[in-house]
Amino acid sequence: MAFPQSFLDELIARNDIVDVVGSYVQLTRKGSNLFGLCPFHSEKTGSFSVSPDKQIYYCFGCKRGGGVVNFIMEEENLSFPDAVRFLAKRAGMEIPEEDGDREAGRRRARLLDLNRDAARFYHQLLQKPEGRAVRDYLERRQITRQTAVRFGMGASVDAWDVLLTAMTKLGYTKSELLQAGLVVQNKNGGLYDKFRGRLMLPVVDTRGDVVAFGSRVLDKSEPKYMNSSETPVYSKRRVLYGLNLAKKTKRPNIILCEGNLDIVTLHQAGFDNAVASMGTALTVEQIRLLSRFTKELVLCYDNDDAGKIATERALQLLNDSDLSVRVLQLPRRMEDGHLVKQDPDDFIKNHGAPAFERLLSGSENGVEFRMEQIAGKYDLTDDRSRVSYSEEVSELLASLSNPVEREIYATRAAEMAKISPEAMKLEVQRTYQRRAARIRRAELRKDLNPAAQLQPKERSLRYENIRSARAEEGVLRLLLMDEGLFPSEAPLQEAQFSSPLLGRTFSLLWKAKAEGRPVSVTALAGHLTAEEMNHISRICQQPESPRNAKQALADYIRIVQTEAAKRSGGPVDPLLAATEKYKDKKGTGGKQHGE
Repeated sequence: MAFPQSFLDELIARNDIVDVVGSYVQLTRKGSNLFGLCPFHSEKTGSFSVSPDKQIYYCFGCKRGGGVVNFIMEEENLSFPDAVRFLAKRAGMEIPEEDGDREAGRRRARLLDLNRDAARFYHQLLQKPEGRAVRDYLERRQITRQTAVRFGMGASVDAWDVLLTAMTKLGYTKSELLQAGLVVQNKNGGLYDKFRGRLMLPVVDTRGDVVAFGSRVLDKSEPKYMNSSETPVYSKRRVLYGLNLAKKTKRPNIILCEGNLDIVTLHQAGFDNAVASMGTALTVEQIRLLSRFTKELVLCYDNDDAGKIATERALQLLNDSDLSVRVLQLPRRMEDGHLVKQDPDDFIKNHGAPAFERLLSGSENGVEFRMEQIAGKYDLTDDRSRVSYSEEVSELLASLSNPVEREIYATRAAEMAKISPEAMKLEVQRTYQRRAARIRRAELRKDLNPAAQLQPKERSLRYENIRSARAEEGVLRLLLMDEGLFPSEAPLQEAQFSSPLLGRTFSLLWKAKAEGRPVSVTALAGHLTAEEMNHISRICQQPESPRNAKQALADYIRIVQTEAAKRSGGPVDPLLAATEKYKDKKGTGGKQHGE
């Protein structure tokens, strides 16, 4: 263990899970638990539960769960030691770290310090004669000095080792510069600056740390844009450029664009709610991040084929999100007799902020955008094409859960195809019914194969012996429900469990009880992986009656012992074997106590 167990027990006790989770998720009490919208996946109906009694969280949608440390690891993208440090700081506790983990924390802090000092160095270069070319570029792009300062912009000079030399003089090692992605190693082992002759754009996360850099060339050379590679302190899937500023906006939404300089221009024009993904398509992690700061997202990608595809993919990902989504399509402009795309930067410069404000106010929702994309694929003056259009658009509208929305958009689709609203509504209704029937059949197939439902989703955790594993789950569930059920001596050995995970969990809980420590899922943090914690949390959510709990525990233990004896070829209790055979014939052998 990286930290003394007594310290972790106190840390967990001083960070109540309701208080911690409640600072990220709006929770509403329902019975003994609290519920809210899951911060780990997109949903409209809250399936995320927090148990004050068990001090665990669990999402019935994405099946993630665990204790307060696991929650911070997931939500803040931190390792176990860093999540512990995060919670310790929150509780005002001093951290008794071991040398190895203190070193890991020091390395992470060093990389963040290095990024900060590199950002300062680039910013200082921008003000010096060496940064004249970048200043001229900013002037051509109509980016003011005030805006450049607000975004911490800088300049990298067209030389091989300017940053390398400056940072080593500050005491940073070449190894640290490599880890931070600020220098590159050639085939001969030599090092040189990664960013040269570029406008530098520091990437700041929502905690205010410089985690990476974006950059742009000053001419038409390639690559036009260059971003930091992933490092121990930077994951591009979990960061949005400009969100550190946009999270403070007073506007009712956040605008998502493609380019970093689009964000700079929009902020300068008064749209301080704009952000950009870091050279990736929109990710689930970024959606979760956005949902912490807004309820409405406006997609403003380039109005070309690539931008439309990116918009469609984003809409599909956002389909089940609690975010309200709109699409702002920038009109194309005429250039040399041809229509060319405009990005937000172009549009602001050509038409001004008021024109963008009008577009923003009139931006269409995601359904309207997708309907127009479908309509664009067909010649709606041709009868066969109109039929094909009706079939495809009805699939889209059938996916809407709200019947009023289905009716409204069916009427609009009918107008586009020039067919009667009644015919389109009927087609949508038929498609909706077929879709509902497919879902019911899938659920029925799942119900007819209960053994498959009992299996963990992860292949590495699959059960080889369902009967024994169900009993093993019952043992853990009862002991976690009431630690007073623990016998004076261990009734089972880890080797008797058919599931290695369940056996290991039993041993950890037994050890905690023997040492007089709290027996809970939260005590498993640091011992189990995220997937393993999710599975143990799911087990805890399954029903288990407290009535006759001692007898239920004894029954579960006997099943585990019998199945273990069968596997080892040892003697089997004949009375128990006969009882279990009888239960199988009656069809009750697989049920839990209290079901």
